[in-house]
Amino acid sequence: MRWIIGSVIALVVFLIVYLGSAVTSLTRLVAAVQAGDGAAVMAQTDTQELSRSLTGQIVGAYLDRIGAKRTVSSRERFIANTYGASIADAMVSKMLTADKLTAILRTGKFEGAEKIPAFTGVASLGQLQTSDILGLMGRLRFVQPTLLSIRVSDTTEPDSYTAIALRYGDFEWKLAGINLPRKVVEDLAASLPVK
Repeated sequence: MRWIIGSVIALVVFLIVYLGSAVTSLTRLVAAVQAGDGAAVMAQTDTQELSRSLTGQIVGAYLDRIGAKRTVSSRERFIANTYGASIADAMVSKMLTADKLTAILRTGKFEGAEKIPAFTGVASLGQLQTSDILGLMGRLRFVQPTLLSIRVSDTTEPDSYTAIALRYGDFEWKLAGINLPRKVVEDLAASLPVK
């Protein structure tokens, strides 16, 4: 009986440390966003994972766009996933500078850059109330043991849904993804060349 109680206590302690470390990292990220501290935001971001996340969303929306009128061949999918991904990745790299990423997370806007359309409508991470732990737990979704998704938008409607992903690695949680609203992703995908 003692080992059952000990196991339950160990599990509770593990969950408190696990979720507590995620909330602590999220609180630091939100504070950096609110302060407009691009260096601190970048220090708490896994830029490779974030780039992959955004590129995947853009390429997926591009394939949906060209597949809306006709069947997309496997060759076209291959080209979109290689050539299209390299173009989308170049777009994303211009969005992931310290100043631009901080502005997106803080204001929900991107002012645009060469060959990248401006956009608005991303829910502001700076508005997230990290002190409301119960409310925060309601926004949290487990994706994998080392990947958590936190809804930033007040709604789950696809046109305005925004969430961030935090990935655990090297003994800390880092920003590893931003789920952009559907309209924003479609506008970014529309800027990719048709062929």
